[in-house]
Amino acid sequence: MELGLDGRGALVGGASKGLGRAVAEGLAAEGCRLALWSRGGEALDEAVAEIRSMYGVETHAVAADASDPFAAGIVADAARDALGQVDIVVLNSGGPPTADPTDTNAEGWGGAFQLLATTPIMVATHLLPGMRERRWGRVVGILSWVIRQPTADLVYSESGRSALATWMKATSAVVAADGVTINGVLPGAIDTERAAALDRLRADREGRSPVDVRAAREATIPAHRYGKPEELASLVVYLCSDRASYQTGTLTALDGGLIQGL
Repeated sequence: MELGLDGRGALVGGASKGLGRAVAEGLAAEGCRLALWSRGGEALDEAVAEIRSMYGVETHAVAADASDPFAAGIVADAARDALGQVDIVVLNSGGPPTADPTDTNAEGWGGAFQLLATTPIMVATHLLPGMRERRWGRVVGILSWVIRQPTADLVYSESGRSALATWMKATSAVVAADGVTINGVLPGAIDTERAAALDRLRADREGRSPVDVRAAREATIPAHRYGKPEELASLVVYLCSDRASYQTGTLTALDGGLIQGL
């Protein structure tokens, strides 16, 4: 299936590993030129070198911490400098710490909203004018299943991601006539380092082994397994494509049936 992505410039957040890395590889396989954004370091440099080698596409590193209030401008400028034009933005970042929802604090809320809402919203805001002028653009946010089915200890994460989802829904209606789509994906339990870390935290809290915690969690998923990063990446790549030009303002779950509500 021709997706119309060859030569498109794509900025991918959290791209040094996990879901962001899988999405970057999916876009590279379709011929996108890439700016990989993460906090930097050896993992980012390795991702750039490996994707460039495996797929033969132009690939650049953009180092900035999404929890930094100045990160959005740095990232947007660096992506434009590297790619010339940015046609696709994949908003993705790691999650904030877990917390007891009855014992949160202002510092935790401020950090969560900067990381998960303010910085990604401002990155997209910087890059939307160019997309609208060229009358083609894609913004895809990697959110989480917990914005539909909240869980107590992820209160910072689900609240920050819900704010981003609200902005995406509101903005999608404003830019749709300009050929720009904005969509979110809601991963459930995907086999990443973040999922493993959450399983270890629960195991420590409950005095169980991480293997037992994972098995118990898989039992609550109708598919009875964790998802694969490349399964999520396939959905994101589709949403970035010409084939998805009439889909906007949506939040699509990829969760093995985990979300129980409609």
